[in-house]
This record gives sequence, C-alpha cells and structure tokens, in this order.
Amino acid sequence: MQKKEISEAVIKRLPKYYRYLTEMDKAGIQKVSSKELSEKMGLNASQIRQDFNCFGGFGQQGYGYNVKTLRHQMANILGLMNSYKAVLIGAGNIGQAVINYAGFRNEGFNIIAAFDKNDKIIGSSINGVKVYDIAQLHDFISKNKVDIAVIATPKERAQQVADIAMDAGIRGIWNFATVDLKIKDGVYVENVHLSDSLNVLLFKTSNEY
Repeated sequence: MQKKEISEAVIKRLPKYYRYLTEMDKAGIQKVSSKELSEKMGLNASQIRQDFNCFGGFGQQGYGYNVKTLRHQMANILGLMNSYKAVLIGAGNIGQAVINYAGFRNEGFNIIAAFDKNDKIIGSSINGVKVYDIAQLHDFISKNKVDIAVIATPKERAQQVADIAMDAGIRGIWNFATVDLKIKDGVYVENVHLSDSLNVLLFKTSNEY
C-alpha cells in the first residue's frame, strides 16, 4: 500500500506502537492481543486492528500478535531498518540537546555534522560531532548525500537555511524553529514547536471544554 493512502492520524500513532512494543519485548512479553495492547496504550482495540490492517495486518485469529515480530514490522514500516545521514543547523541549546541524545543512533539516525555562524563554536565538537561554518552547508550536504536537516536556528534564519538544505538535496527536515517553513515538492517536514505544545497543555489545564 502506498504511503499516500495511509492517513496522517495512523502515521502519527506508529511511533507509539513501536515504543510500547519495544517495552514489552524488553520485559519478555511474547504475545499480546489488540485488547491488551489497547489497555496499555489507552487506545481503542478496534482502532488498533484497523491501523494494522492498513499494512496488511499481523495477527492470527485466536492468538493475537507476536510482540517481537510485530515490533520488527513496525520498525520496518517506520524505516528504522535503514540508516540516515543528518546534519544539525544551529548548535545552540536545543541543537546540542538533539546531538547529545544517544537514542537516535539506535534508530539509524546519524548526525554527521553541525553548522553554525558563531565563530566561538565553529571548529569545536559536540558529542563527537564537528561544528562547521554555516557557509559550508550546501557543499557538505551535496558531497555527503545527507538525507535529513535538523533546523534549530532562530526563526528569522530558518527559512534561509531550509532553502539552502533543500537546494542541496535534503529530503526531510526536522524543524525546531518556531516558524512554518515553505517546503519544496518531494521534501517532508516535521515541526517540533515546543511553545505550541505547551500552549495546548496550558489551555487544557485552564479551561473546561
């Protein structure tokens, strides 16, 4: 089934399935039913079955799902079996937090370089990742066939560096800048607007609706 036939809502739930299945696999749980999985995740069992059926379904009647097999299937669907080259643009606090999170490498997400305009950190390394001058961004992406750009710059510079990255051949952008980027066809963007998330939480805790 082509990706365009899978709804955004289903795609958003896939990482959650993978996370829970990983926890169950580590705990030694060998099989799980949609009902048991729904109770753990706070989802509807029927919804879980419908989500899995988007990819052909993985369970057996009267048995449920083999946790290890289903986890492997989720990893394959999410593309975690592949390896991705990424660059970080903007090596400030948020950018450094991304580089220092060790879990990404286990999922095939490898930040191979960082870029910034601050002379004080250009040439240094953050958790083994060298920081380059932002002027080298286009050439580096082109020569190293980088897949993903992580943008953690101030919002005023985000579109400019995104344009450079896309022109150099980037296929995906993970955007931490507080601005909605204009994206070329064939490039995918995932926004992480921390203030938006906080505002939603504040609304929910201060309003009855």
